[in-house]
Amino acid sequence: MDIVVQTVDHLGIVAGIVDELGVVETINECLGQDPHEQISAGIAVKAMILNGLGFVSAPLYLFEQFFESKATEHLLGSDVLPQYLNDDRLGRVLDRLYQTGITSVFLAICLEAVKRFDVSCERAHLDATSMSVSGDYVQSTDTGSLAATVPIQVCHGYSRDHRPDLKQFVMNLVCWGDGDIPAFLELADGNQSDKARFAGLLGEFQQQWEFEGVHVADSALYSADNVQQLGSLRWISRVPLTLAQANALIEDIDDSAFRPSQRDGYRIAEVCCTYGDVQQRWIVVESSHRQASDLKQWEKRCAKSTQRKQTELDRLSHQPFACEADAQKAVERFEKTLNYHLITDSNIVKQAHYGHPGRPAKTAPPTSVSYHVQATLTLDPEADALQRRRAGRFILATNVLASPEIPLEEADTDSIHLSTDEILSEYKAQQGTERGFRFLKDPLFFTSSVFLKSPERIMALGMIMGLCLLVYNLGQRQLRNALKVAHETLPNQLGKLTETPTLRWVFQCFMAIHMVSINGQQQIVNLTENHRNILRFLGSASQAYYLLC
Repeated sequence: MDIVVQTVDHLGIVAGIVDELGVVETINECLGQDPHEQISAGIAVKAMILNGLGFVSAPLYLFEQFFESKATEHLLGSDVLPQYLNDDRLGRVLDRLYQTGITSVFLAICLEAVKRFDVSCERAHLDATSMSVSGDYVQSTDTGSLAATVPIQVCHGYSRDHRPDLKQFVMNLVCWGDGDIPAFLELADGNQSDKARFAGLLGEFQQQWEFEGVHVADSALYSADNVQQLGSLRWISRVPLTLAQANALIEDIDDSAFRPSQRDGYRIAEVCCTYGDVQQRWIVVESSHRQASDLKQWEKRCAKSTQRKQTELDRLSHQPFACEADAQKAVERFEKTLNYHLITDSNIVKQAHYGHPGRPAKTAPPTSVSYHVQATLTLDPEADALQRRRAGRFILATNVLASPEIPLEEADTDSIHLSTDEILSEYKAQQGTERGFRFLKDPLFFTSSVFLKSPERIMALGMIMGLCLLVYNLGQRQLRNALKVAHETLPNQLGKLTETPTLRWVFQCFMAIHMVSINGQQQIVNLTENHRNILRFLGSASQAYYLLC
């Protein structure tokens, strides 16, 4: 009897989503096919996505080993053997992806995602992160005449991972607000300035997608030059409090201007202003949760400042001065260093010195005189009140002037309406892109350490990372939407029922699912009713890999 046992686990779900998305067909169409190839570029990319979402410590440099125990032919196609998925094949596909143009290939797949999964394209969220790498990565001098992309500079820059010792590259990513689905990906130099790049990147994104909705970004987008460069594009951005105008508004706005937000724990106030010669609405937001955190940080910072300045004052009080004027100037210099404190009860004490020990006679003249500072350090009540007033506040800006409260005719010809609560909600949805970056940097994800030979291949790998995030978020969105429509729930890690389970938890539930082949007859083992129930909400493509349809 011929018995073969191979692992499927959650990879059947991943393979089903990849099939629904049409990744293999799109990659083969973009890169072309060679009839002499044992496996096509599309199948190789599908294998990389399965590897990337395998959630085991098996990065791409262990690519072939990853598939040795897997049901490779079942997941990737008949006659696809693990030995075909070797380092050379992987490297050639990465080279072809780079030469074709990673942004254009990624965009082609994203277009399919929107069409096949009916993704709403009303809001686009932009963010960037740095990816640390190991190695020297000397820039190539010959990128090939077919290259559609300029190779990035893998170099030192501002590290969001707090690893300034490592070289890095930057990933710019735009996601749709509907399920945090990636829509646009760009790999950039490790020392990219977000402020210098974001406006131009949004312009390119708008042209490629012919997008007329609202772009959302963090404070790196907001500058006078950028808001002018964005032109007619609609945007929401956080205003950096380094701007004098924003700083003054945060400090001076009257408490009566705030009203409760529809989001619990927030109060909002709206003002109209002009910055960079662009008319805007500024939304001052006060978060109770952030306020508590900011106050705690302020009290900690204030205590450290008090301790440090008191030490300096004690040192100053022990310092002798030759005359009263010198002592007074020293006090004035010290006062200029105080940000949150005041000097009170300050006076200059005259001290006589005699040339011999013991108590001097009443008529004995002093041999010298020194002057000493005596003062008390106290917290400035105005500075304290100001910091407490600022706590929990930040500013959002938008050039969408129309809102339900402002009739369209009073807001020029703006065809988009956003209430203050909608602006806050859209900005809070920016966390979806940040969650995507955390997902890509997870230690179990294969890109936690990048070991490739050239910046060109790193760029191609960056696109594969983006595809993994696209597949993961599409699957999670599909699952959650199906549960919502059916008014059903699934148990989470704690056993509590939820309408919004994470796909990662679903993956963990599918561990130890195997395919057993007995004399050529295949069957899936260890598949429980709970597994079948989950698969009901994931579509027929995923169900087929578990032989359910």
